[in-house]
Amino acid sequence: MSVKLYFDVHVRRAVASGLRLRGVDILTAQADGAERLSDPDLLDRAARLGRVVFTHDDTVLREAELRQADGRPFAGVVYAHQLGITVRQCVDDLEVIAESTEPEEWTNAVMKLPL
Repeated sequence: MSVKLYFDVHVRRAVASGLRLRGVDILTAQADGAERLSDPDLLDRAARLGRVVFTHDDTVLREAELRQADGRPFAGVVYAHQLGITVRQCVDDLEVIAESTEPEEWTNAVMKLPL
């Protein structure tokens, strides 16, 4: 089973488009009607859907790290600073993550891109 991704509102559309062309299962917060959720609610929503969050937002990253420290569950977060990675790198790295890892490996995990 491949990892399903959940993109918050800060992710560039080109990343979503590139991954969809490669057959990666992604859901954006906008498509889910969740564009106004707080960071904690966004992580909870993604966990309920069994999806790993991908974000460029530092506050989502901080929320995930706080949850790690407090032992509060979430389905995983992948973070990339917008200025530190190209669209192509995001697409390539996220495709590797989606296709070569299992959802249970991501429980309460945080990873920063590029790989």
